[in-house]
Amino acid sequence: MSLSDGSQQRAPAMGHDRVSPLGQEPEHRTVSAMIHVEEVGDGIFAFIQRDGSWYLNNAGIIPERKLSYFVDSAATVSRTKVIIEEARRLGVGDRVGMIATHHHGDHTNGNATIDPTFIVAHASVPAEMAQGFAVPPPGLFNDVDWGEIVVRQPDVVFERELDLQIGERLVRVLHFGRPAHTLGDAVVYFPQDHVLFAGDLAFNGGTPFALMGSVQGWLDTLVALRALEVTVVVPGHGDPCGMDVFDGIERYLRFVLELAGNALREGVSPLEAALNTDLGDFAQWHDSERIVGNLHRAMAELSGASPGSPINIQTAFVDMLKYNGGPLRCFA
Repeated sequence: MSLSDGSQQRAPAMGHDRVSPLGQEPEHRTVSAMIHVEEVGDGIFAFIQRDGSWYLNNAGIIPERKLSYFVDSAATVSRTKVIIEEARRLGVGDRVGMIATHHHGDHTNGNATIDPTFIVAHASVPAEMAQGFAVPPPGLFNDVDWGEIVVRQPDVVFERELDLQIGERLVRVLHFGRPAHTLGDAVVYFPQDHVLFAGDLAFNGGTPFALMGSVQGWLDTLVALRALEVTVVVPGHGDPCGMDVFDGIERYLRFVLELAGNALREGVSPLEAALNTDLGDFAQWHDSERIVGNLHRAMAELSGASPGSPINIQTAFVDMLKYNGGPLRCFA
């Protein structure tokens, strides 16, 4: 672990929010999106990558004297190094744990770069990571400098819940028993602070994506999420927000299910249904081409596929490229 020389620094006061001085080191000069750290609870920091579109995820940093924690990493080596720099400034030492909210590369590609003492994730994550989606195939996105990605699997897995003691606070890592965004979505809940790192169960300003999970399972998961006492939600993508973020996600997922049902009755494909659909207010969310992947999943489920069961991911992405008229935008 090479986060710091082991010395501890005093964390900034509540309200810490500043843009990182990107470009100080040569490997960071290509990192162009706005990045900032925001204190979302007392000593709980969110690493926010704007605008939250493809592969611009959020992460968490919880500095503690004996054992600090990260929530997720980043999609590229250069962006993960910025997380490490911020962790140093916040007083994170050499001994750290990590909690992975799910397997997607934007949240896990930087795991080996951080090199934590251990990584915690849901029990389905190792098999999901082994499918090989860390770096997307050429032609799917515009060119991205991913760096040398080394896949680092979790060391500790759990099924439904795992309680951690981070300093003086209890932290609960929860899985709600059903596929949603993926099979292994975990949230990191700080019950004393009323803070929730929701992973990609929450998109703020971006289109939810259920291709590798379940549309209905996500709707069911929202019921469990709303039972938590939360003031601040750190979404997987987008700025921190309140619990009302789940209202928009629910409306969108129900829109997808209705559209999928109509497409099945009319005998049209997911791509045809998407091309002939007015997204209405949802068109303002970035990455709207995800409607195609969501329809692939929803139509499969309405046709009898079990939630989260394998479907043809490659076909869905090819259709998303057709809908988009070319490679998907990615500013990572």
